[in-house]
Amino acid sequence: MKKIELAVIFGGMSSEHDISLLSATSILSNIDKEKYNITKIGITRQGGWLLYTGDNASIADNTWFTKECVQCVISPDTTTQGVIFNLDGSYKTKKIDVIFPVLHGKNGEDGTIQGLFDLSGIPYVGCGVLGSSICMDKAIANQIMDSNQIPRCAWDFLIKSDFEDFENLEPKWAEKLGYPIFVKPANAGSSIGINKATDKKELKASIEHAFLHDNKVVLERFVQGQEVECAVIGNDVVESTLPGEILASKDFYDYEDKYIKGTSKTQIPANLSDEMLEKVRMLAVKSYKALCCTGLSRVDFFIEKSTGEVLLNEINTLPGFTAISMYPELMMSTGLSYDGLIDQLITLAMSK
Repeated sequence: MKKIELAVIFGGMSSEHDISLLSATSILSNIDKEKYNITKIGITRQGGWLLYTGDNASIADNTWFTKECVQCVISPDTTTQGVIFNLDGSYKTKKIDVIFPVLHGKNGEDGTIQGLFDLSGIPYVGCGVLGSSICMDKAIANQIMDSNQIPRCAWDFLIKSDFEDFENLEPKWAEKLGYPIFVKPANAGSSIGINKATDKKELKASIEHAFLHDNKVVLERFVQGQEVECAVIGNDVVESTLPGEILASKDFYDYEDKYIKGTSKTQIPANLSDEMLEKVRMLAVKSYKALCCTGLSRVDFFIEKSTGEVLLNEINTLPGFTAISMYPELMMSTGLSYDGLIDQLITLAMSK
């Protein structure tokens, strides 16, 4: 049987570049080589596209771009449906059947590169343009959740040009949200740029920090409770795992805890009653559909300690696939193997 021509794209210009390298290394190490011919495409921090033919270890330690690379592009021409690369001064084309964009953050899971894939006519793993762009912008996603009666904590947002009015806005936020307030870039992930502000001074500093990552900032009421996550998969037929639980080792589950120290623990399924586990699972499916997701997403919730209320936090359309990432852990808890998960995601992509 002819092998499927698969392109795995990694790196990117976002602040989550390093996480993409770890996720891609994990996927490349576990994919079924008997079924797929793999073309590796790396995007540098500066936005350069390179066809990479070296080993996977160099991706993980971020030395891949220094060797065994040639310039390349994914052609938007549907008659090409492949990658064009420059080899010894002449251009060659390689046909691609399906793309796995192992990209996190801006220009990776925000709908921009998905638009290129749609133009190319090449199927790809994950959400489409609309679902990707909606979920990437936390302020837009929150508004859609609110309109669909999907419970979440009180929130607000501001754009950079409004920050000069901070002195007038802060009392309104203090009344609406109450301290402490979580401050997040609207378009970022992996807990990058997020801070917890306990007073006016910290709030101002936190907003300034978040604006380093995006021109829009989301502010949220602090929720004391369990952080649980569901792995959701599917196109028209959507399925979700039972939620797993993050047992954060710090005040909240931040970038360092996720990807550097890795000191947090997970529990699958989460420490909840059977009734609550099912309630969260069903809400994950509803949220996935409401925000136009396809392929896969990780849906994150809080279970508020004081009320027991389930509150949706956010949806991540291309969750981490590192050795300690929750999405593959949750999917494998259902009995699916890692290579089986990759295969299922690629099959879903090609079925679209």
